[in-house]
Amino acid sequence: MKNLILFFFSALILFSCKENTEQVTAKKENAGSSIFLLDSKWQNQDGKELHLKDLKGKNLVVVMIFTSCRTACPILVADMKKVHAKIEKDKLDDTSLVLISIDPTNDTPEVLKKFAAERNMDQAPWMFLVSDEEATREFANVLAVKYKKISPIEFSHSNIISVFDRNGELVSQEEGSGINAEAVAKTVNQLN
Repeated sequence: MKNLILFFFSALILFSCKENTEQVTAKKENAGSSIFLLDSKWQNQDGKELHLKDLKGKNLVVVMIFTSCRTACPILVADMKKVHAKIEKDKLDDTSLVLISIDPTNDTPEVLKKFAAERNMDQAPWMFLVSDEEATREFANVLAVKYKKISPIEFSHSNIISVFDRNGELVSQEEGSGINAEAVAKTVNQLN
């Protein structure tokens, strides 16, 4: 009887270990997934509809903001401008600097276009995107960006700038206000 119980627990442990190994392998495979696999529809600041896969072929520097923000977002925008200034000129043609709104209700393409123009960010490599709430939440989850609406025009949110390679795979992230623009630009400059 003891041998039977011992055999049963040994088999249980063996199968549990195998299942955990498969779960870890699946997580590792998903960790390298491309954002271009997301099928959500977006609009840029000109009102043009696109999918994230339409950005394929360029390295991406991505941040999530909302235009009515008066606290962290102006710092994130300034950080993105610092990153832009530090990216080597020959790499800028192969890079898009993407600001994604977490406030699809208020950040219409027209609002994004005005926001971009007021900050001299209204031409390549700059791009502003907005989608619906579901697509925005899905993308934020991919980036591990947390946000919460605390009033009709105010959000609490993570401050993360992410770098993706030409295939849409996450290469690096910098977190916090006043991020290390030098490190972000260095990552971009080293990408093919």
